[in-house]
Amino acid sequence: MMSRSEFAKSKRVVIKIGSALLTEGGKGLNQTAISVWVKQIAELKQQGIEVILVSSGSVAEGMSRLGLKTRPKALHELQAAASVGQMGLVRAFEGNFQLHGLHAAQVLLTHDDLSNRKRYLNARSTLLTLLNYNVVPVINENDAVATEEIRFGDNDTLGALVANLVEADLLIILTDQLGLFDSDPGINPGATLISKISANDSSIGEMAGESRSGLGRGGMATKVSAARLASRSGASTIIASGDVEHVITKVMAGEEIGTYLYANIAPLVARKRWLAGQLQVKGRLVLDAGAANVLKKSGKSLLAVGIKAVEGSFSRGELVVCLDLTGVEVARGLVNYKSTEIDLIKGYASRQFESILGYSDEEEVIHRDNLVLV
Repeated sequence: MMSRSEFAKSKRVVIKIGSALLTEGGKGLNQTAISVWVKQIAELKQQGIEVILVSSGSVAEGMSRLGLKTRPKALHELQAAASVGQMGLVRAFEGNFQLHGLHAAQVLLTHDDLSNRKRYLNARSTLLTLLNYNVVPVINENDAVATEEIRFGDNDTLGALVANLVEADLLIILTDQLGLFDSDPGINPGATLISKISANDSSIGEMAGESRSGLGRGGMATKVSAARLASRSGASTIIASGDVEHVITKVMAGEEIGTYLYANIAPLVARKRWLAGQLQVKGRLVLDAGAANVLKKSGKSLLAVGIKAVEGSFSRGELVVCLDLTGVEVARGLVNYKSTEIDLIKGYASRQFESILGYSDEEEVIHRDNLVLV
């Protein structure tokens, strides 16, 4: 568990901003607040911290632009409002990030994107590439095409899933509330703000109340649930009021703001544990002595040049085990190419992939972040 004072050492942070904050309670985008938050994010970028922004508000902004007074109930009406509102969100974030010499990228996701192994790996690769380009990804649920069966249900959950996806150190959920209280402050004036508690403490579910804004789908209960979900990959969560002056800067400086729901396991350790024991093995790769030795000693990425044979049929993003020439398992991980493609490129250098396959995706067959030694 990291202390608040260690937040400044974070490598990667996911920040989720709620609908009520972004749209001034549904009046339209709060341009002043957005510029302030973006300025703080730009300061984090200058400190070398990678930031991914998860934005609510597309439906609320669309309602404002279309003159709708109440949130639509029909799915197609929600999708239409989101489509209109997304234009405003993109314009606001892009313009403000450009003022600080930063590029932003719009990324729309559905639950299906993160439950499907191939799409999961594609989404992860895209986000990590954007971060490598020093771009700030701005993520929203793809409300325009999502159905009731595949929608996340709230962007708090989306924020947690993104934190899982990129192994973030910290998830900051900015809301219109000060944090998690031990009882409903609207009913009990003596309710106490919880400063710090484990994300998996059994008592926090009883403390969480429901949203009263009517704009977003997420109340405090969904934020607590998101914190628990984020903790599975080792990400800790801060729930704080976005109305606090310099809230992002203060949180990252370790100030006692909001509620800190801490994870009990480091992000990398959590991911390795997940890879090692919670996925079904779909195939095997037999490695030459050199490749097996490199994996054993350094845990580097697996390159095609070190692969001798491919066993089984599998798709991109599925889990395979890596065996040495004696049949002993050395490692396991998520592949960047399907079995038939690996069979064609095995033994070759990555620069030859395009001439063999007609395209070249990742240089590695298994990236080291998606590989765990056995």
